[in-house]
Amino acid sequence: MFTDIVGYTALGQRNESLSLELVGEQRREIRRVLKDHNGREVKTMGDAFLVEFPSALDAVRCAYDIQRVIRESNFSVSDDRKVHLRIGVHLGDVMELEGDISGDAVNVASRIEPLAEDGGVCMSRQVYDHVQNKFDLPIVSVGVKTLKNVNTPMEVFKILMPWERERPNASVPLDSKRIAILPFANMSPDPKDSYFADGVTEELISTISNISGLQVISRTSVMGYKGANKRIPEIGQELKVGSVLEGSIRKADSFVRITAQLVDVNTDRHLWSQSYDRELKNVFALQSEIAKNVADSLRVKILTPETEQIDRRLTENTTAYDLYLKGRSHWNKRGIEDVKKAMQYFELSVHEDPDFVLGYVGQADCCLVLRKNWSLDPEANLEKAREMVAKALRLNPELAEAHATNALILQEEYHLQEAEGEFRKSIELKPNYASAHQWYSILLRDQLRWNEGLEQISRSLDLDPLSPIITLNIGLLHFAKRDYPKSLEPFKR
Repeated sequence: MFTDIVGYTALGQRNESLSLELVGEQRREIRRVLKDHNGREVKTMGDAFLVEFPSALDAVRCAYDIQRVIRESNFSVSDDRKVHLRIGVHLGDVMELEGDISGDAVNVASRIEPLAEDGGVCMSRQVYDHVQNKFDLPIVSVGVKTLKNVNTPMEVFKILMPWERERPNASVPLDSKRIAILPFANMSPDPKDSYFADGVTEELISTISNISGLQVISRTSVMGYKGANKRIPEIGQELKVGSVLEGSIRKADSFVRITAQLVDVNTDRHLWSQSYDRELKNVFALQSEIAKNVADSLRVKILTPETEQIDRRLTENTTAYDLYLKGRSHWNKRGIEDVKKAMQYFELSVHEDPDFVLGYVGQADCCLVLRKNWSLDPEANLEKAREMVAKALRLNPELAEAHATNALILQEEYHLQEAEGEFRKSIELKPNYASAHQWYSILLRDQLRWNEGLEQISRSLDLDPLSPIITLNIGLLHFAKRDYPKSLEPFKR
């Protein structure tokens, strides 16, 4: 169990002596409670406690009692002397050495704690599974969260305190025009074809994102649900979406079967479902058809320019498309060897079809990442990125991804006004393109245009709520603005 005083750093900067006095008071209160619940104080770190328990139930009961006791003591003191705590609880194996403990379980508990509200207690799924139906107060899910230095997103729960006015059964209907496209299940005979299912999912997200009347959650936030055993209403609440598209893909030789179904999160009922059997070469037309069926089911009008983008077939060459999807699979892993491998697949895709615009954009993106992240052949990679994105824009001047990548190139060359124009063009073409909003926010941040930058990064987070890099950039923007208290929260996640 980890405890932490809310706003302690800022308090210390305002009044150091008061902050030290309050730490002493909260330590005395917490230590009295620990004795009643078999808690062992491992150590204190400034205003924080690390505590070990023999059982998850002891830990949760203790966490609640600490918040109850602190809240009661706050009644009799002035506002500037009130102590506000957050508590995080996790269950797992630890290593003990000379009275201290360490390990992944300790790290996870420390990352869950900042997710708790002022006066609240948050816990991991492991703890929840041990205490549900044994603890007296309601415990509810707050969604799947990406924790710092934790590879896999985790579901986090919180105790509903008796003094909270929140009613867990009361719910506000979710917006049906805000939609998540979950990873389509791979039903192909060869398990190695999972790259194809993931790639088609990503392309469906991109295609449906062209529809301005819909708000589409980005790939980063939905891919964490791949293989997850969760009900649609639960996923909908976590992503704050009113509609979910899910399905499966079976690829065999030159044919593909795609089954898709659109679910209303608010009622947990199917709005539309259909199975498609097509030749592989018609997969782009199939994605367009699914996008239009989704829009029709949600009663969203597709504008004429959007229809043109949705109907545009980027290649008729199935080999080129397959190579491109393999490249995307490696690109999404982001390691240096994977980016190099992605580059090779993108090169092969345009060798098969010289007019395949996405293969050129993929190469440009790889060049920029190799240059920026690992300083590999900076000038050569920048020059190749220019060449590739120029080819892409000649082939398709209305491709949002190409304009956004071109903006990054212009930004590298300090042509900031032209870069801003390209970011704006990308967002105009595809308002749901989270990366374009994120990258644009960085340009605005670097120009000290704080409010505009915050508007763009907030829009990006709305489209990709579980993205760690977007969360990080929110913290960096507040840090650059010297709004240090606001910058701390994203860094703690």
